[in-house]
Amino acid sequence: LAVGWGSGMDAAWAPSPGGCELVQSIMDCTGRWLSSIPGNLRGDTEELFLDDNTIQVLGNASLLLYPQLWHLSLTRNRLELIEPGAFLSSQGLEVLSLTDNLLFTNYSLTAAALSALPALRMLDLAGNQLREDMVSVLVSNLSSLESLSVARNIIMRLDSSIFTNLTELLELNLEKNYIFEIDNAFEGLQRLQRLNIAYNYLPCLVGFDLTQLRVLNVSNNIIEWFLTLEIDDLFELEVLDLSHNRLLFFPVLPRKSKLHSLLLQDNRMSFYQRLPNGTSLANVTMQFLIIDGNSTNITTVRLWDELCHSNLSSLRLLDMSQNEVWGLPDDFLAQMPSLTHLKLNQNCLEAFHLSEEDPLAMLTELDLSQNQLVELGVKVGAGDILPSLQLFNLSTNRLQTLPPGIFAHTRKITTLDLSHNRVNVCPQPGEAESLACVDIRGVQTLTHLSLAGCGLQGMGGRPFQGTSLTHLDLSDNRQVLSGDLGWLQDLVLTLQVLSLRNTSLSSTAVDFSALKSLVCLDLSGNSLAAFPTSLGTLRLRSLDLRDNCLPALPRDVAQVPLGRSLQEIYLSRNPYNCCTLGWWDALQQAEGLRVPDGREVTCSHGSRALSPGALPEPVLQSCRWQTADLALLYLVLALPTCLTLLVAFVVVFLMLKEKLLKMVKTRCGVSSPY
Repeated sequence: LAVGWGSGMDAAWAPSPGGCELVQSIMDCTGRWLSSIPGNLRGDTEELFLDDNTIQVLGNASLLLYPQLWHLSLTRNRLELIEPGAFLSSQGLEVLSLTDNLLFTNYSLTAAALSALPALRMLDLAGNQLREDMVSVLVSNLSSLESLSVARNIIMRLDSSIFTNLTELLELNLEKNYIFEIDNAFEGLQRLQRLNIAYNYLPCLVGFDLTQLRVLNVSNNIIEWFLTLEIDDLFELEVLDLSHNRLLFFPVLPRKSKLHSLLLQDNRMSFYQRLPNGTSLANVTMQFLIIDGNSTNITTVRLWDELCHSNLSSLRLLDMSQNEVWGLPDDFLAQMPSLTHLKLNQNCLEAFHLSEEDPLAMLTELDLSQNQLVELGVKVGAGDILPSLQLFNLSTNRLQTLPPGIFAHTRKITTLDLSHNRVNVCPQPGEAESLACVDIRGVQTLTHLSLAGCGLQGMGGRPFQGTSLTHLDLSDNRQVLSGDLGWLQDLVLTLQVLSLRNTSLSSTAVDFSALKSLVCLDLSGNSLAAFPTSLGTLRLRSLDLRDNCLPALPRDVAQVPLGRSLQEIYLSRNPYNCCTLGWWDALQQAEGLRVPDGREVTCSHGSRALSPGALPEPVLQSCRWQTADLALLYLVLALPTCLTLLVAFVVVFLMLKEKLLKMVKTRCGVSSPY
């Protein structure tokens, strides 16, 4: 086939031979069942994508017609061999992706082909069943490489011989291999900045000395220890990911570094300055025996002071969630003046204390959820505590109150999660001191509040006075709607999202008509036996009515302001009547309205649960009789009886006609005229 190209066609899409697609100088031949590289593509092609084909061999002449090629992708083929002369005409190739092929079969010949690429900057060899010795051969002559991926192979051990000549390498991806040992493998990589060794089997990292590294990801290994070499050099390290390992202690970090993100999620880490029974370990030390070849070094660390060498002054994110931390060392947080995000959720904390010595002036997010907190201590003085805090998560603890005046110092707080604690919100002014409660009145910046599952038993007074709440979650409080509901009056102008899930709500318990700003309402898991009429005037975008006792919705639900504004409505798990589904048909025809759980919606007819969109004809027939006009029904039933009586009367009259006429003549005495 021949294709002619006119002027100006480079900037537009056009078909090309073999079914490939061309955009400017980029040729996309993905998923065309090609067994070889087409020889009739444009000669000035610069980028060629041949992913998801069946190419097994890249021959010496495969790329001769494309000398301007700088980007070639052969991902997910069946490539077993690249012949040594395959790239001789593509000296300008910079990016080469060979992911998910079978290069282990002829790796030595493929290595010879790769060595002819002096400008190659990025090489992806992931998913080729390569061992470490194969990788060493494949990359031995690629000194120009800046990015290399050998992820998802079968590499088990790294030593100094594998990456010897990669002096320009900036990024190395080794994730999802079987690496259990690293022996000076990165010493010659003086420019390496990003190293990913996640999802391997490393038991420890001792003597870490890659000062030039900026990002290190060793998550999802089995690491128990991380020890940095004791040197005073400045480490460029900015991000360290040790999450999902088996760390027993806080890592020993560089004395000087630029570290701003430290991820320690899902380990077995704790601090040992004091044990839970009060025993002090201040003088206990731990000795590490480090054997390197014929040399042996002993490193001694004070067990209770895991931060003895660490400089955390630039740290902004610290994630220690899902560990076994039951307490923090003294002045632990004072070493992190730049901290903005602190995650301590899913630990064993029973108390957490803040003071002016640990001001955390930059902290915007603090997550203490899913601990065993019974006390939140704040030493309030002349200074501010958490002045920049915006998100405070205390959910799923054992708190009953918060320190009085705590929110007087958090001048920027917008989100507070107190769900699943046994707390009450303070009612009338002046009562906060006498009751164990949380006082949020007057916190003008607060917009998101969750009190789900707190066991609230009615809220008297005006607990939200002076706030600007837009999101309020009161779900899983069975008695929160009992008593006076005047607390809603302070939210009518601002409240946009309200959750009353599982609050024993009845149809007439709450008048929603005043909440004109409401756009999202969750009423699921209640006892609604009728649709609340007060909803009709609202302009909600989302309404959740699941798990109630609704037999039907109003027939005009799609015509009222509510129906015209709704974008999604959840309706499943209600006992709808199959014979009163006019509202369902109206919702199906409403423009722009989705019913995400529509396939789960059923209606009842007798003992059967049916889909409202596919009712059998016998059910429809039965419903027609049940919903017919009663007067017409009575008329239809009475008409045959009336006709029968009329016919009987006529028959009797005709049979007795002669006798009746004679009787009349006899009694009246009048002769019959002829």
